[in-house]
Amino acid sequence: MTKYGYARVSTTAQSLDEQIEQLEAQGIETNNIYAEKFTGTKTNRPEFNELLSTIKSGDELIVTKLDRLARNTQEALKVINKLLDNDITINVLNLGTLENSTTGKLVTTILLAVAEMERNMIIERTQAGKEYAKKHNKNYKEGRPKRVITKYYENIYNYLKNGHSYTETESYFNISRSTIYRIKKQIEQDK
Repeated sequence: MTKYGYARVSTTAQSLDEQIEQLEAQGIETNNIYAEKFTGTKTNRPEFNELLSTIKSGDELIVTKLDRLARNTQEALKVINKLLDNDITINVLNLGTLENSTTGKLVTTILLAVAEMERNMIIERTQAGKEYAKKHNKNYKEGRPKRVITKYYENIYNYLKNGHSYTETESYFNISRSTIYRIKKQIEQDK
């Protein structure tokens, strides 16, 4: 029996470190931990697909939380049932081992449905908050707020404009390329 782990976060800004540490604490070898930054609402997740093609009957899949497998109840049930039917043990660290029994499948379905409902309620509240803000705040704008161009950002822009590459600028100022692009774009639009 081989132990496999799967870690997932929904955005590139989030960190996988905590999940990976929890999986390693379960005795999973590093090369058997599949991790990716991909929304759970997508069914075509490269690392997860590779894991599914690797894991075999008698193996164990460990995840930190049930919603790491998927956010959509139907998709998660499809994956979970296929794994259980292939005699693969699924261990969810904050719940325990999922059972391939009528009661076990019922409990799993209920937990997935609650997680999906929770996610949908968050989306609804967020949308309602945006609508309220649009109606009551004439200065409301969705998205990232406009950056205040400080002397530091001007220095980054000038360094880049003085013949340094994006790679050199990233390294010198220890910032991401996407941040450099946004700074450059904003300064040039404001001129």
